[in-house]
Amino acid sequence: MKTRIYTDPTAQELESLGEQLRQGALVAIPTETVYGLGANGLDAEAMARIYEAKGRPSDNPLILHVPDSEAVRPLVKNIPPIAQTLMDTFWPGPLTITMPKSDIVPDKATGGLPNVALRCPDHTLCREFLRAAGVPVAAPSANISGRPSPTTAEDVYHDMNGKIEAIINAGPCTIGVESTVVECNEDGVTILRPGGITEEMLAKVVGTVRYDAALVGANTIPKAPGMKYKHYAPDAAMTTYVGNVDAVVQAIVDQLKTIAPSTSANDKTKVGLLISEQCWHRMKSQVATMDFAVKAITYDSKEPAQSLAKELYSSLLRFNEWNADVIIAEGVSPAGLGTAVMNRMDKASAHRVIRV
Repeated sequence: MKTRIYTDPTAQELESLGEQLRQGALVAIPTETVYGLGANGLDAEAMARIYEAKGRPSDNPLILHVPDSEAVRPLVKNIPPIAQTLMDTFWPGPLTITMPKSDIVPDKATGGLPNVALRCPDHTLCREFLRAAGVPVAAPSANISGRPSPTTAEDVYHDMNGKIEAIINAGPCTIGVESTVVECNEDGVTILRPGGITEEMLAKVVGTVRYDAALVGANTIPKAPGMKYKHYAPDAAMTTYVGNVDAVVQAIVDQLKTIAPSTSANDKTKVGLLISEQCWHRMKSQVATMDFAVKAITYDSKEPAQSLAKELYSSLLRFNEWNADVIIAEGVSPAGLGTAVMNRMDKASAHRVIRV
């Protein structure tokens, strides 16, 4: 199979791609969060191709993407009042809402669960494609399962070339981490996965906001993508430090000192650093004296959570391409968007998050 990339497709090309998707093709789509691997959300066989292309566990639910809130009605048994409030407030946007599925939604879309996850992306080209498709589009992140999610079409192509029919290229994603997933309750919502819509934003429009037990380590059936299985992992072992910049610098330098010296100039140990500009400024002179190769990727110290969200997945993929032996990262405060960022970093680090 030859995978074709469509950069800023015309209306005619979108109509053609929509028809291909309705007939069972896989089309990677841009959103404001990450690129999604799209299939006809009403076609169990098409969605089975998603699991095959990604190597994704079959009990991991999918998210159905729709162009507007009206498109939700045929897909659910009912729309809870809180869900309607959330749609009115946050759609289009990075919020996924689970609701009781109607009979037309295949179990393949929900991992066998009674609720279907629905989202309307805040991405104009994506919504144009969804209208052209004329069906809900099931679209998990367009990467091999377990790897960092793609935020560019090029990163999708790396993982999916030859496995899918097409990629719609709209440039880099603006947020960089996946949507928030919530379950509606009588008194509020339960966050199943933190993302671009924060706890604080939700609390302004619903009575109670709580986190699902699975987010704090309970061994439960996954209700949303990213809750159970290995996700976002780079090839090299990664350690993340969180704290004030001086403590983080000292902790990273101490770890670097434990790395064995290179045996030859042509075979140096490769260390990837994903850290704030402030942290790198304070430590780069010390790093320069150490006997290993370094690739440092920095994020903005003024808006660390927003900047790191945009840089996280692409940085981990760059370290993979460089064949890094070790990755050391600086995390952010777990508040606001930082909650979602640290959720991803915890998984990427295999829970090696150290507070200093």
